[in-house]
Amino acid sequence: MATRTFRAAAVQMRSGVDPQRNISDLAERVAEAASSGAEYVQTPEMTGALIGDRKSLMAILRSEADDPVVHAASGLAQKHRIYLHIGSTAVAVAGDKVANRALVFDPHGKIVARYDKIHMFDVDLDNGESWRESATYEPGKHATVVAFPFITTGLGICYDVRFPDLFQKLARAGANMLTAPAAFTRQTGEAHWHVLQRARAIENGAFLISAAQGGTHEDGRETYGHSLIVDPWGRIIAEADHNEPAVIVADIDPAASVAARAKIPNLKNDRTFDLETIEVPETARATA
Repeated sequence: MATRTFRAAAVQMRSGVDPQRNISDLAERVAEAASSGAEYVQTPEMTGALIGDRKSLMAILRSEADDPVVHAASGLAQKHRIYLHIGSTAVAVAGDKVANRALVFDPHGKIVARYDKIHMFDVDLDNGESWRESATYEPGKHATVVAFPFITTGLGICYDVRFPDLFQKLARAGANMLTAPAAFTRQTGEAHWHVLQRARAIENGAFLISAAQGGTHEDGRETYGHSLIVDPWGRIIAEADHNEPAVIVADIDPAASVAARAKIPNLKNDRTFDLETIEVPETARATA
């Protein structure tokens, strides 16, 4: 697959509970990104709607074929002649479960790749926030690599970024660019967002692009924002340094990934090994 320098954009949003209003915001931001010359445009996790209440989510849920966000994204990709990566949106799947699904559209508006979030955000945070994504969402079972004409890209979503093995598998499969579009909580974002993004880029010698949700949403949650584009050496080359809706852009040269992996060939130098656990019995401390 040929590679070349291209311009990428990450769209920061504050999605609410109304998909139509979110679609309007999406269209405005995608147009801004396209006007900057971006060929690849990424949006955040839950672009279509950010709804914490399961009953309310199920009321607006549609299958991929009938989802208005999917149809709108297809039209935007075609209108602006771009590769549009919807970081994720909620779609109905078999039974009463939901997929947290990323979708990639080509410049003809055709879906060329899908990825369902593998790792579920089931956590209890210090401030009383408690999340159980597995109660609503069906975890994905397959990792996805997309060979664009200009770069090979591995897909991830939000909480996936805490699982280095996934990103190493994507890099080993040829990905020179990794993605983790997100709706990071404010608390976890303030603590870990930047270091996680930079770490995944450094350890894989890859660009990492993560469009983010930001601000206080209609359902009451707070997300961190700070959409990022990180280069293969771990340097932040574009950031929305706030939680307001925004567009960031950067020029991506795949050769920088090749160069970083040549300098630090950790993917090549990795070895398999056995693990041994040694139990040390408790003994009385010696006394003088």
